[in-house]
Amino acid sequence: MRAELRGLSAELAEQAGAHLLMAGRTIDADPALALEHAQAAKRRAGRLPIVREAVGEAAYAAGEFSLALAEFRAVRRMTGSDAYVAAMADCERALHRPQAALKLVRDGLAASPEADVRVELRLVEAGLRSDSGQVPEALRLLQAEIEDLGARGTKLARARLRYAYADLLERTGSVEQAERWFGAAARLDPDESTDAADRLASLRGIVIEYDEDELVEESDEDADADEEPVSEASADSEDLETEPEDDRP
Repeated sequence: MRAELRGLSAELAEQAGAHLLMAGRTIDADPALALEHAQAAKRRAGRLPIVREAVGEAAYAAGEFSLALAEFRAVRRMTGSDAYVAAMADCERALHRPQAALKLVRDGLAASPEADVRVELRLVEAGLRSDSGQVPEALRLLQAEIEDLGARGTKLARARLRYAYADLLERTGSVEQAERWFGAAARLDPDESTDAADRLASLRGIVIEYDEDELVEESDEDADADEEPVSEASADSEDLETEPEDDRP
């Protein structure tokens, strides 16, 4: 960010940088506010790719899909990068333009993207199939991608793939299989970026109620003592051991 802001005057760089910082800090809790900050940065430094990225990401998080698509297209023109091609496809899907979305997915996959980008493209493709009533094909796509991906990609990408597969299984009534795949997703997602653990608990009939007045934060020392480091290899091993091999749709 600093490298891109160096081309601005000191005053504009400070203002744009402050808005970008606030956009990043608020995007999860308040996407609409994050979008306001990102657009304020754009008014000051709209020719910078990092600013257009911020607007696109905030608009996407806020559900402003037309704006997000326009900004992601701008980033693609500016940088030549296909990093946002899956998000662009998902925007087209949200705007009810499935053919345009599918074309972006196919173009993205044809470029042999990195594992995480490939996962996001497959998730959009499966969503498109599901939207059109082709749920068995969506399940086939996700299962094939899980098998092909193996241990490549980040844990979160692999968790998202398994989560989507479990979600479709639950929707088709395959509750037992859905439990197993939500469990696999949860083990790859210890930071709970998805709600796989909650979905698993719900399927098992477990409801956890909290009394806010009785909640006590653990000390850092106690939290550290409870955590055991898990290597990438062991996580993948555990994941593979629990994933079903005979539940092809």
